[in-house]
Amino acid sequence: MEKLTQNRLFWLGGAVLLSAVSASPALALAAGAALALSMGNEARSFTAKSSKYFLQWAVVLLGFGLEIGAVLKVGRSSLWITCAGISFTLAAGFVLGRLLGISRDLSLLISGGTAICGGSAIAALSEAMEASQADTAMALAVVFLLNAVALTVFPQVGHAFGLSQSSFGMWAAMAIHDTSSVVGAAASYGQQALGIATTVKLTRALWILPVAFIFARSRGNNAPLAVPWFLFGFLVAAVAGSFFVQANPFWHMLSLCGRHAMSGALFLVGAGLTLHDLRRIGSRPLLKGIALWVVVSCASLAAVLHFHLGA
Repeated sequence: MEKLTQNRLFWLGGAVLLSAVSASPALALAAGAALALSMGNEARSFTAKSSKYFLQWAVVLLGFGLEIGAVLKVGRSSLWITCAGISFTLAAGFVLGRLLGISRDLSLLISGGTAICGGSAIAALSEAMEASQADTAMALAVVFLLNAVALTVFPQVGHAFGLSQSSFGMWAAMAIHDTSSVVGAAASYGQQALGIATTVKLTRALWILPVAFIFARSRGNNAPLAVPWFLFGFLVAAVAGSFFVQANPFWHMLSLCGRHAMSGALFLVGAGLTLHDLRRIGSRPLLKGIALWVVVSCASLAAVLHFHLGA
């Protein structure tokens, strides 16, 4: 019992430490996985339960960082563009998942992370779907890897095609997973690209709630319709942070706490990985993630060029 308590304190302490220093999500996930795979995790049930609470509260707190008012100012066009893009991505992801024989939950998580906003979307969707830690960790790893690639590749492709700053901002917001990578790629392209990319990316993030609700129902049970509490919390937080602007410093602090908590949550998610999980899942999730991202990137670039989006 004493050893089990020490193990629990070790993993919880690691999560708190990485939250306190706001470690990058990719680093936090990798640290948890590396420790679990190298030294084992005898408190796996504890870390699984703890990661659940960390993720749920992180999602709620991140809602305070969304600016619904800024999204609405862009007009209905960005809502329809993101809706079409998300629908296309989910459909393409479904087809690729079936072709590659990937498990249903893992395929949905990769598709959802690609369609909406990367790691944050996967965190919310995994809780709504009650997905396993192994599937969640693998989906996150795929998305984080592609985010790193996007930071360097997208600006180069944008210059090669002669995209204007506004067009590049639109394309980056439509095709890159995480908000941080969208901001990084757009900022390197120019200030105007950054402004457009940030606003359109926020519009994409708003789709977390309806997509998570659909994914939760996709499990096919006959339970009464219900939305997980943390998604309601996310919506309330987004509304409060957007319309009670007098408290903006407070909302910003809560959103920052959410980003910190996400680091701890992903450390605990990584702690749930085992060698058996890695052997069972194999390389197909990465192949699907790459293929889906390439398809979405090419399709969104074609849409930007053909319809002069952002021009």
